[in-house]
Amino acid sequence: MGLTLFLAGHVTNLIHQLGLEGIFFLMITESMFLPTPSEAIMPFAGFLIANGQFTFFGVILFSTLGSLIGSLISYYIGQFGGRPFVEKFGKYFLLNREDLAKTEKYFNQRGEITIFISRFIPVIRHLISLPAGLAKMNLFKFCLYTILGAGLWNTFLAVVGFYLKQNWEQIIKYSEALDLLVLAAIIIGIAWFFKKHLNRKSKP
Repeated sequence: MGLTLFLAGHVTNLIHQLGLEGIFFLMITESMFLPTPSEAIMPFAGFLIANGQFTFFGVILFSTLGSLIGSLISYYIGQFGGRPFVEKFGKYFLLNREDLAKTEKYFNQRGEITIFISRFIPVIRHLISLPAGLAKMNLFKFCLYTILGAGLWNTFLAVVGFYLKQNWEQIIKYSEALDLLVLAAIIIGIAWFFKKHLNRKSKP
């Protein structure tokens, strides 16, 4: 049994017990660096819409609001804790002020599209708010593009769950494979980053 499928059992129990408030809470955790996949939350919510227990308006409102709150928590962790962490411990991770400057420059130039697109990418959407906060991305733009991206993604998954009904768990099987591909890409990217910085440090 995969992690997403394992978590789905706990997700469904919580939604059964708390209703829309459960979706709200779960989507807060989904938008932070916790392994709560939206693929295990929103399709089941769509299934409950098909059964008449929820409405599309309520599900999309509570889920997107949860996504925003979770993203803001990560944003502020990055803003208030990221820079001191990098300045104090960054050398142990081959990070320095130059890397901070590059992060800030990137989010100043491409932050909007990055935040928007990241909502559709597994794993990345759990983490992207941290560097956005670290770079002190414009808060209004951060919230706007988080709402747009999360709202579209949440709606898509809920609609798919609505039409799949009791077969909503089929989405999880495909999402787990995609999660592994993205995770592999991240590991390769981290390895490349460390190799590049080690080579830079070794040069006279």
